Amino acid sequence: MSDDPVALRPVQEYDLPLFERFMTDPEAAGQFSWTGWRDPRLWRRRWEENALLGDDGGALVVTAGAEGLGFVAWRKIPAWGGAYHWNIGIQLLPDACGRGVGTRAQQELVAHLFAHTPVVRIEADTETGNIAEQRSLEKAGFTREGVARSVSFRDGRWRDGVHYSILRGDMAAPAAD
Repeated sequence: MSDDPVALRPVQEYDLPLFERFMTDPEAAGQFSWTGWRDPRLWRRRWEENALLGDDGGALVVTAGAEGLGFVAWRKIPAWGGAYHWNIGIQLLPDACGRGVGTRAQQELVAHLFAHTPVVRIEADTETGNIAEQRSLEKAGFTREGVARSVSFRDGRWRDGVHYSILRGDMAAPAAD
């Protein structure tokens, strides 16, 4: 993996094999994301529709230099009175894990969403057994809100999940120009 800083960028057509790999390769998807064989063209169809950047959510490639390491994604969650907030997720190739890439990518995504959308809240969820992702979210500034029982099905059984959030006010104020 490159020593270049972690950055996010829009998905290009040449990135789609990376996305498809997570749908067809259990090793690439990893222990907590592999949920069985899925439609490998799902991401391609979504990209053809809106380049994975829509009003209800999107995805960006996580990079270090020119190297695609995975992606971050977000989806709109309806709230009271027509308001909404985002729920985010991340998927990294195994070689990118354990090096702070996920923490930095999630920080970049949160900064992007707060800068370009009016939401006050961003959420993230992970399995209770995914300690590395819990640490990454906490390092990225998220607050653990609680455990939800039996919210995801993987590898033949229901799993508990941990719910996190970060509020606009939790972010450090940007420096004045």
